[in-house]
Amino acid sequence: MGIKKMKVSAIAIAGALTIVSISTSAQIAEAKVDFCKVTNLKAAGGMDALVAAAKKEGNLNLITTPRDWAGYGDMFDIYEKAFGVKINVDNPDGSSQYEIDTMKTAPKSKQPDSIDIGPLVVTQLMPPGALPLSAPYKVTGWNDIPAAAKDPNGYWYGNYAGRLAMVYTSDLSPAPTKAADLKNPAYKGVVGITGDPTSSNQAFMSVVAASLGNGGNTNLSDVSPGLKLFKEIKAVNGALVKVNGANLVSGAAKVGFAWDFNSIGWTAAAAQAGITLKWTYPSDFILQAPPYINAINAKAPNCANARLWQEYVYSQNEGKVASELTDADLKLPGSKLFAKLRGGQNIFQRNAARPVMADAMIKKAIFPTSQVAITLPSTAKVITTMTVSDILSAREQIIGSWASL
Repeated sequence: MGIKKMKVSAIAIAGALTIVSISTSAQIAEAKVDFCKVTNLKAAGGMDALVAAAKKEGNLNLITTPRDWAGYGDMFDIYEKAFGVKINVDNPDGSSQYEIDTMKTAPKSKQPDSIDIGPLVVTQLMPPGALPLSAPYKVTGWNDIPAAAKDPNGYWYGNYAGRLAMVYTSDLSPAPTKAADLKNPAYKGVVGITGDPTSSNQAFMSVVAASLGNGGNTNLSDVSPGLKLFKEIKAVNGALVKVNGANLVSGAAKVGFAWDFNSIGWTAAAAQAGITLKWTYPSDFILQAPPYINAINAKAPNCANARLWQEYVYSQNEGKVASELTDADLKLPGSKLFAKLRGGQNIFQRNAARPVMADAMIKKAIFPTSQVAITLPSTAKVITTMTVSDILSAREQIIGSWASL
């Protein structure tokens, strides 16, 4: 072998060894990150590392998160296309209590990575004398979440909220304007509720809204006026029916309380089926409820995706929707790709759900306009002061009385 060839070979070998060394070092560095234990993006190695790990996992397990709820369908489409991750949703129409029970009892493969629960059950995440059900993690925009809407250590944090509206079929006469109207004998057999108020946050808040409209607007911890109203409704109009989009379209249910963002979504979906639904805020009292809660499951099977999903849900970006993402976008490093996506907080606002970071986004002049024009009745008082203490007290009342109404 000539001297020149020997030199070239030596250089090639040295280069190969350098590449192997760099590759091995990167693998060792990645192996050192336990994504099940990281508590913020920096600890995860930054957005590039978190996205790479999430892509490698390939799955995100969610629970009781319907596509037509507060814009989640848009988020699913963006997340799946951007990161090549399949989103699996267990029991989309389940209750907040179902989410907690699944965290407690399901095998590892069936555990959710992230949960979306009502404040009705949030205290169950941290049972006294036992390990928390959730894992601590503080998203990048942590300081933009109001202190009252988060656990200071990151075990849970609010993500969006809604107001209680009344949704009804267009043939219902007379049209309802307030909670007390639900006991009108003209509504016999078609008045309902969205679920079990002892376990479903939307149903629970429906009882609170009914209480506000039946004289219970001065003490939010006491929902006995709401329970009284539902008892009167049952006495006049029979057993309550299940209120959801499908039953409103079929006519099995014709009127009930629901979140405004759900009322809007159901109305739009019904219109595509040729059915006209309507919705309105009560003319006397409107409940602006405390926010729903997001948290990472301590038993999450896809730990990187559990954390990337939180970062995405709490992103305030204007960004692109799934259909606007190009092949060039998808080839970008994780941090640059993430910056191009329309964020979850933005999507909540566009779909009439109030993002928990709304005040911060308004201050930064990045708060988008809702896709739905919403006007509150000038005669209505908006109630925004319900606390977790009020919720827990009201829940005990409902648990003790609902089955015997």
